[in-house]
Amino acid sequence: MTTENLAALLKAGAELLDEKAAAQLLDVSPGTLSVWRSTGRYKLPFLKVGSKVRYRRADLLAWLDSRTRDTGATA
Repeated sequence: MTTENLAALLKAGAELLDEKAAAQLLDVSPGTLSVWRSTGRYKLPFLKVGSKVRYRRADLLAWLDSRTRDTGATA
């Protein structure tokens, strides 16, 4: 990701969270997020900014919303 792309994201109002803040929002550990990224267990979007990992708050909230269930089924 280039500096211009990052600046465009920030200008568009995309709040970027580091791994610790994203984990706190999802109520999981940062290590859990790392495992999910490396295994592809969940399709949770993330950005790489150099060696750093960032998450858009809107993506995390949309991901949580997509996991909402109307029944007790776990599938």
